[in-house]
Amino acid sequence: MVEGMPAGVKVDEAFINKELARRQGGYGRSGRMKIECDAVDVIAGLRRGVTIGSPIVLYLVNRDHRIDEAPSVHRPRPGHADLAGSLKWLTTDCRETLERASARETAARVAAGALSRCLLREFGIEVVGYVVQIGPVDGEIPVGADTHELRRLRDDNDVYCPDSEAAERMIEAIDQARKDKDTLGGIVEVQVRGHPPGLGSCAGWQEKLDGRLMQAVGSVQAIKGVEIGLGFGVADRPGSQVHDEIEFDPGQQGTPSLGFVRRSNNAGGLEGGMTNGEPIVLRAAMKPISTLLRGLDTVNLETKQPERSDYERSDICAVPAASVVVENVAAFEIARVFLEKFAGDTLREVRAAYDHFLAAARALGSSSG
Repeated sequence: MVEGMPAGVKVDEAFINKELARRQGGYGRSGRMKIECDAVDVIAGLRRGVTIGSPIVLYLVNRDHRIDEAPSVHRPRPGHADLAGSLKWLTTDCRETLERASARETAARVAAGALSRCLLREFGIEVVGYVVQIGPVDGEIPVGADTHELRRLRDDNDVYCPDSEAAERMIEAIDQARKDKDTLGGIVEVQVRGHPPGLGSCAGWQEKLDGRLMQAVGSVQAIKGVEIGLGFGVADRPGSQVHDEIEFDPGQQGTPSLGFVRRSNNAGGLEGGMTNGEPIVLRAAMKPISTLLRGLDTVNLETKQPERSDYERSDICAVPAASVVVENVAAFEIARVFLEKFAGDTLREVRAAYDHFLAAARALGSSSG
């Protein structure tokens, strides 16, 4: 259930379902993806495909609902929630924990994120996510490519990487991991463009957009690190090589930057917890899937004897799918802060508030001299 969407937004169900299908795709996925075939059913909140201001309910079916018949699991997998959950809920059976901790939950987050993008697109705000690394293989992201070009290049291969040559080597690395009965992680990147400056806030720590994005993305299963802009790269450079110097270009006043442009974007579009007019650029590091065909050393929770971990049907690599999840999770958070700044019960009111802000900000830029 998604609350807070203004009335008057046309919902593109085909787009939501396309994002759900991309989440199920990607090279390295398991046989489960042949069981599930996600398509959203909007059962409340719309009339004739348009939001009416009430909560929106998106319905997704789990076709694999075998938890009552599934066997008990007493050998927790290192890296998974199995042991921590069993200790938390005082049980020697990991089954309930592993089912609830499953990344199957991200299907709902992708659907909600794709729904939120129907609002963002009304204001020219675009979000694109893609893979930049799988295992040891790095991809080169085209410099200067817009979101449409990045999306086209990304969708041209099964690992969702805009670098076609690197994509081939990524597939080879996944094949090798499968032969080795191992798994691979990687890094995904998301860019947000077309948004105005001033989303988020510096007034309270809970309102800072960089913190909210990190929390939202960091809560995605298997994500172990999130960075914005240069991220950890800021630590070993002097300030003169980190901070993005500012210029004013009157010819850019009609764009979301309002004429204030930067010579670089090391901040990743965020300063002081707020958007500064530059593209938001964030990356997330995904650990390798914790279910290995070869198993790992663990302890049987009933006997306390050393054994190899249990095997549950799993992926060799889910980094491409993670790029879809992170993309839509980030989009949902951007839509939240957008509506916080430009609130209204209807799309017409939101647009009026947005246009008023841009006009006032451009007048501020024009007042010099």
